[in-house]
Amino acid sequence: MKHWIEAARVRTLPLSVSGILIGSFFAMSQSRFNWKIVILALSTTIGLQVLSNFANDYGDGVKGTDNEDRIGPERAIQSGAITPGAMRFAIFITAFLTLVSAMLLIYKAFGVSNFMYSMIFFVLGIVAIASAIRYTVGKNPYGYRGLGDVFVFIFFGWVSTLGISFMILKELDPVLVLPATAIGFLSVAVLNLNNMRDEASDRKVGKNTLIVKYGGAWGKKYHFFLILSAMVLCAVFAYVFDMRYDANPDHFNSDNYFFMVFYLPLFFHLKRVNANTSPRLLDPELKKVALCTFFISVVMALQLIFFFSDETLYLLSSIFESQTP
Repeated sequence: MKHWIEAARVRTLPLSVSGILIGSFFAMSQSRFNWKIVILALSTTIGLQVLSNFANDYGDGVKGTDNEDRIGPERAIQSGAITPGAMRFAIFITAFLTLVSAMLLIYKAFGVSNFMYSMIFFVLGIVAIASAIRYTVGKNPYGYRGLGDVFVFIFFGWVSTLGISFMILKELDPVLVLPATAIGFLSVAVLNLNNMRDEASDRKVGKNTLIVKYGGAWGKKYHFFLILSAMVLCAVFAYVFDMRYDANPDHFNSDNYFFMVFYLPLFFHLKRVNANTSPRLLDPELKKVALCTFFISVVMALQLIFFFSDETLYLLSSIFESQTP
């Protein structure tokens, strides 16, 4: 069990649910909420993340990418703790359970009356599962061609945040693109750190990540772009939301920007990345960015519903009463 938990890389799970938190609490701020949809969305997203981690362990393990040159934590197949056959079976089971969760989610969100929406999200679910596996598995995995960033940005940024909001509201608010893009950028930043750490070993085995293609110096600039852009987008979203709903738009409400307290550890993180000369020292930074992203999303999500301070209790009670049979 210990080895399977390590292979699932639990430290990546808080990052994967960040978009779900923002999207679902945004729907709550519009006086709409469905806890069953949220729970199924969380289980689907976590399943997708675990599936991606299992597939990554298997793909890099059987290809020999995970070897003695690798700097990060030793993987399950690399160490021999889990056999390739057992990991293949785990990938199959996880993919199946994730698909079941996705189908239940789609049915709960749209039922049988919105067939077109159901089909669109069903296709997205299939593509997400296939992409999670194909990242490092197969003869020509896209993760070995520098396309992993695209998958992470789309599915853990846009699809996660915008998707859950649409499932609850049945409409898409363009302003939500701002935090969705920010979460996508921060998720890609974690992958970019991973690739910067593994640049030397990836280059030896032909895993052509963006860092291998363009170099570590470019990777640092790319990392700064991802983190700083995400900070700006979150701040702009808070401002737009503030201006849209504040009865007195000329009054600056600092409470709505409390999530920015987590910008401070990110600034220190960027300083360390900029000064870094040892890839090994980048490994602890992955967890820091992942946790900062999670806490930013939690605080921002809570601020979305507590924005209406005088109406919060009534809103929450009416929402949950509507869910009671």
